[in-house]
Amino acid sequence: MGESLLTQPFVRRNGELHCGDIPAAELAERFGTPLYVYDIRRIAERVGAFHTAFAGVDHLLAYSVKANGNLSILRRLHAMGCGADITSLGELYRARQAGIPGRMIVFAGVGKTVPEIEAALEYGIYAFNVESRGELERIDEVATRLGRRAPFAIRVNPDVFAATPHEYTRTGTASTKFGVPWDETGDLYLWAKDRPWLVAAGIDMHIGSQIVDATPYVRALECVLDLVTELSAAGVDLKFLNIGGGYGIRYDHDPGMDVDELAAELVPRVKSAGLRLILEPGRSIVGDAGVLLTRVEYVKRSGRKHFVVVDGGMSELIRPSHYGGFHAVAHTMPSQGATTRVDIVGPICETGDFLARDRELPLPEQGDLLAVCTVGAYGFAMASNYNGRLRPAETMVDGNEATLIRQRETLPDLVRGEE
Repeated sequence: MGESLLTQPFVRRNGELHCGDIPAAELAERFGTPLYVYDIRRIAERVGAFHTAFAGVDHLLAYSVKANGNLSILRRLHAMGCGADITSLGELYRARQAGIPGRMIVFAGVGKTVPEIEAALEYGIYAFNVESRGELERIDEVATRLGRRAPFAIRVNPDVFAATPHEYTRTGTASTKFGVPWDETGDLYLWAKDRPWLVAAGIDMHIGSQIVDATPYVRALECVLDLVTELSAAGVDLKFLNIGGGYGIRYDHDPGMDVDELAAELVPRVKSAGLRLILEPGRSIVGDAGVLLTRVEYVKRSGRKHFVVVDGGMSELIRPSHYGGFHAVAHTMPSQGATTRVDIVGPICETGDFLARDRELPLPEQGDLLAVCTVGAYGFAMASNYNGRLRPAETMVDGNEATLIRQRETLPDLVRGEE
């Protein structure tokens, strides 16, 4: 398991795994392990695919910073024409540091604080994605006090079910914390119409993550466009529609979202409504552009079970433990011999600390280098210092050039700010 599932940017040459044009083993020797490696050419390819697919309508790719917020990646994405979808003051700071202008930033999230709203208004963001009446009232209060116009889009909860790999990634149904209930949205827009510092700029939706079928988007979009028509009749003329993100990628044998197919369904509908389209891709831009290189520390047998203990665990990559997420794992060097069913586990004192379970692999040996695939999204972004672990380094590969884009943490980093 793993050899045939290596993602496109990470190919084998003479049996040896390469990241871009550089052998993985060379990167591990140079930068140490565990190590995140991103292929910037693959990221550029994915951005280009979105721009091409949605060229038929005025659009903004507001990259979802929460997927991977490394400054070097954000800067390169902005150079490719991307804006940012942010969820916190910290992500706004990152976007600003990367040079992304306010006019290309949308602010999502259910718990925006007064300082966050103030900072976003002062930077002149494109729009707030509003999640509740209380939030819009707070934005109104802050905007009035500052004397700054606050553009917004209400995030409608269309109560549309979209099949996702885990219940935590479903956000478009009435049972989740996200969005304004369908039957309250119109009244909220009409309330805002009489507030001088609020600007009803658009309407927003986001129905989940890791969705591989265009059908739920079409169902939700048709509902939202009906609402846009009703609002226009009531004197609320919106300028854009934010379709959100959640476009799935291939982790296992299942296919990812066909972006061309999605665009073929969405573009004509949005264009006929006379709206600009905002998309918030994150995982689908960076997900398969990343691998985690990790070194085997021990190989342990317990009864019939083989445990391969590596130097990266749930503190580096929590998706397998938190979401039951699947990531292909493979040897970076040529491997031979019969395969064995193994668990790839980390050094954390938790039974839930694993990267893969029950995988068929040629049994690794101490010192071997393994690659955990498709970790460019929600990998380092969710890393932690649990068990006093040092967060890993990050590198970006561009052909035959490798750049350290985040230094490995040091022991003093663990206690910085503590008394």
